[in-house]
Amino acid sequence: MENKNNIEQNIKPLRIGITHGDVNSISYEVILKSIQDSRIFEYFTPVLYGSSKVASYHRKALGMGELAFNVIRSAEQTAEEKLNLVNVVTQEIKVELGQSTDVAGRAAYFALEAATVDLASGLIDALVTGPINKQNIQSKDFAFPGHTEYFAQKFNSRDYLMLMVNNNMRIGVITGHTPLREVPSTITEELILQKVRIMNQSLIRDFGILKPKIAILGLNPHAGDRGILGIEEETIIIPAIQKAFDEGIMAFGPYPADGFFGSAQMNQFDGTLAMFHDQGLIPFKSMAFQSGVNFTAGLPYVRTSPAHGTAYDLAGKNIASPESFREAIYLAKDVVHNRRNYDELQKNPLKISSLEDDSDADKNDIKALKDDSDESEML
Repeated sequence: MENKNNIEQNIKPLRIGITHGDVNSISYEVILKSIQDSRIFEYFTPVLYGSSKVASYHRKALGMGELAFNVIRSAEQTAEEKLNLVNVVTQEIKVELGQSTDVAGRAAYFALEAATVDLASGLIDALVTGPINKQNIQSKDFAFPGHTEYFAQKFNSRDYLMLMVNNNMRIGVITGHTPLREVPSTITEELILQKVRIMNQSLIRDFGILKPKIAILGLNPHAGDRGILGIEEETIIIPAIQKAFDEGIMAFGPYPADGFFGSAQMNQFDGTLAMFHDQGLIPFKSMAFQSGVNFTAGLPYVRTSPAHGTAYDLAGKNIASPESFREAIYLAKDVVHNRRNYDELQKNPLKISSLEDDSDADKNDIKALKDDSDESEML
């Protein structure tokens, strides 16, 4: 009976929660464009947390009259093969496209809070968050730099990592939303080790990569040039990488960021850890702005979002691309399945042993990567 229930659970379409984000932004546009094709219901059941009146306003503005909402009071009433809308904002909301308003901020928070409760309760399997304005959402209830820190506190997660994803490109940020002047004093051996461990485990459990290879970037130009342009590489970063390697994590570096992203070097790795926000996100968004996804690794629940923000300048023009939001939905679905498969494998050590034997990384490749990282600061 238990096996039958497990099979039914795997066959049953996942419930993917979606928060409506800022109602004056492109959020509703990219959400509705992402799920207007009814064929998506074969892969997951969308549960949109928002306002039926605002959703109807955007549907009309986008000329999607044929898109039907199944308006419900709770995710418990979710119906398969329908676009479910949990009406969490019942009061009148004035939509002012392209404008940042306090009303839009509160509406974004109400949707986020309701979806988070349902995620923790198991009523939805994953959550994709629409873009918010980080200023107008601020209140006594939401006092965070962004979604990532909000979820970390909600789920009591100390070990989390903002991970930008696009196909095989996965870039994490060690110091996250930290002012640049505070970055050098924030970086420690322990912090680097913490983030490396989170990325390594996420690549294994969330992305199905049995023995991932991780590149670590330097903090200073030319990765410090062996102490000439800064000592953090020699005193903090290299010792942290060695400790990670001693733990069995295939971490390499430190690599100078410009040469790393400017060459094919990054393609040798399954994940990259940047020292600070712009060091990782500028090259990522340069290469994958239209289709990139923000994934919060290390949380007990799956959360993704598009890589872009509110884009007020595009709001109401019906020209915003839904590609990034659509990719965020599909990544959320894939990570849920990967986690379930991984957790199932943990119950069968023989299978894991067999996979490890079959996928041992070539020792010559690992030696070559270590040799490259030893010389990387000279690039």
